[in-house]
Amino acid sequence: MINFVRHRKIPYALSVLLILGGIVSLLISGMNLGIDFAGGTVLHLNLADDFTPAEVEALAGGIPELKGAVVQTVKGRDLQGRLTEGVVIKSAYIEEGRRNAVLAAFRERWPSLGPDDLRVESVGGIISGELTRQALIALAVAVAGMIAYITFRFEFRFALAAIIALLHDIFIIVAVFSIFQIEANVPFIAALLTIFGYSVNDTIVIFDRIRENIKRKKKDEYAAMVDRSINQNLVRTINTSMTTLLVLAALLVGFYYFIGSFDLIAFVIALLIGVVVGTYSSVFIAAPLWLDLGRVQSRRLRRRPA
Repeated sequence: MINFVRHRKIPYALSVLLILGGIVSLLISGMNLGIDFAGGTVLHLNLADDFTPAEVEALAGGIPELKGAVVQTVKGRDLQGRLTEGVVIKSAYIEEGRRNAVLAAFRERWPSLGPDDLRVESVGGIISGELTRQALIALAVAVAGMIAYITFRFEFRFALAAIIALLHDIFIIVAVFSIFQIEANVPFIAALLTIFGYSVNDTIVIFDRIRENIKRKKKDEYAAMVDRSINQNLVRTINTSMTTLLVLAALLVGFYYFIGSFDLIAFVIALLIGVVVGTYSSVFIAAPLWLDLGRVQSRRLRRRPA
């Protein structure tokens, strides 16, 4: 039987290092927010003719509305399986009246661009601010709902340990996106909410086993009981996570090689990170933390005057 409780300080220290690294990255680099949250305009151009990124950047640099824009090359396949190649240009918000002039400049250079080869997405500052507010509300509602459910199903100490583990998972995902400057849009929030459900499910299964085992244990045997509860669910937890990771890996390959959507790729990356971190926190953080919270509570009760 693996002794998780005895060595719990090692994963605690690892989590602290990851969180500190994320805080430093957020302070220095911040998040790479997409147009859904930061506002702006994104031009999707399917360029059938030969082109180079430098050529597109040079053309974009000569257009006032695209000064400082970011140019990214994308590859994918159409419904017939043919390889397509194009660019995505991300810039500050462009008024609708000026977008046609921008698109005309690209059509002049690449006459083969048809209506189906051009796609424009624009989000103004007011809309992006509203999306950010709604995303934060969704996350807050999810946290409140989790606390209420786990407190009702178990007790508040279980809820507190589970929420700390969940926030730990979410922050590490955000930290990785900040460190590698992966763009975050609305699908990123959907991934965070998905991980909320996935991670808490793993944690609840272990907590449920602890609740069953706790009825037959004395207080001085709590550490051994927590270890036993984790070990009893370890194979199930690993098998569930591995099958989920295999599906997500297949999606990542498909989105990267056949669709080429940055939002979908970022969505799957967030899920991959979340599954790994969620499994780690369910096994190494949540249950040992529940035990430590109980010990802190017991010490406070003993110090309280009669």
